[in-house]
Amino acid sequence: MASGDGRDAGQAGLPTWLTRDEEYEPPRERGNFVTKSMLGMAGVLARMRLDDGQAGPLSPSTPLKLVLGLAMILLTSLSQNYAFVLVALALALVRAALLPARALRRTAAVAGVAAALTFVVMLPATLLGQAHSAVLLGTKALVTTAIAMEVTLGTPVGALTRALRTLRVPATAVLTLDLALRSIVDLGRVAEEVLCALRLRSVGRDHDKRSSIGGVGGVLLLKAGRSAAETADAMACRGFDGSYDVAPERRRPHQRAVDCAWLLGTAALLALFIYLQGLV
Repeated sequence: MASGDGRDAGQAGLPTWLTRDEEYEPPRERGNFVTKSMLGMAGVLARMRLDDGQAGPLSPSTPLKLVLGLAMILLTSLSQNYAFVLVALALALVRAALLPARALRRTAAVAGVAAALTFVVMLPATLLGQAHSAVLLGTKALVTTAIAMEVTLGTPVGALTRALRTLRVPATAVLTLDLALRSIVDLGRVAEEVLCALRLRSVGRDHDKRSSIGGVGGVLLLKAGRSAAETADAMACRGFDGSYDVAPERRRPHQRAVDCAWLLGTAALLALFIYLQGLV
């Protein structure tokens, strides 16, 4: 009886292949694709922060700042005299020197890249005997990009939205811009989280990275649709009727005198532009 029980136990034992240790070693994946995507996404989110704009003590009011910035960009773009472009460059550098260190680095990086790309694109003109065109357009790109960055980094987002309504920009356009900026940041965070989850769950080497990026895009598309539906429901529940009212800007001490000084300076630049262009 005992031998019979032993034989039954031996026959009921596990197969040899089932008792062996698992020796599967997946091929190593360096993960450069996901890592670079995550770093790029983090860099974009850092550059699109919506709460880092700060106005200086001698800054004009936000509506006037937008108008003057647009006027400087327009005058620099239309100028055919390199002397006026150099004057605008000097003023932009002086204004950039008053920015905080982080804002100054961002302005220098973006403006430098824009100027370098413009110069490279215009290099063929140098071979055709128009060397001044590459220098002129490169400097214009540097000045205009620097001015745009200085206005952006020196203006809080709430003040920017308020200024657009003060300048009679349609409420629909302001609302669309505001929601788009915030939605892009939110979707960027979702994309970064999805890429992190993809990296943690990846085993072995992925030979078809297009399917991975397609999956990330699909998740973002679903998230965007859900977020748009939730935003529309929230606006309907709160009785949104299409108007976009904002509170008036809080005026700082001596704001009117500062605005007058900026207007006088802009008028002097306009006179210099007219004189250098030979319009009079």
